[in-house]
Amino acid sequence: MTRLFTLEYWIDDEWYVGRLKEVPGVFSQGETLEELEENIRDAYELMMDTDDVYIAEKTMTKELALEV
Repeated sequence: MTRLFTLEYWIDDEWYVGRLKEVPGVFSQGETLEELEENIRDAYELMMDTDDVYIAEKTMTKELALEV
């Protein structure tokens, strides 16, 4: 499955720096825009792999009653 994300980027001291707006915590940089895009993909994949492991090992559930 392919999802579209928004890459927000800027230039800082001749480096392209960016983040995915829809995924907090995914930041990276590169000497070119193409390198930034590749590094952002790597950072996203690493975060998703890490989150899957964390969620599988640490997630708990509990029923919660709420007044509606």
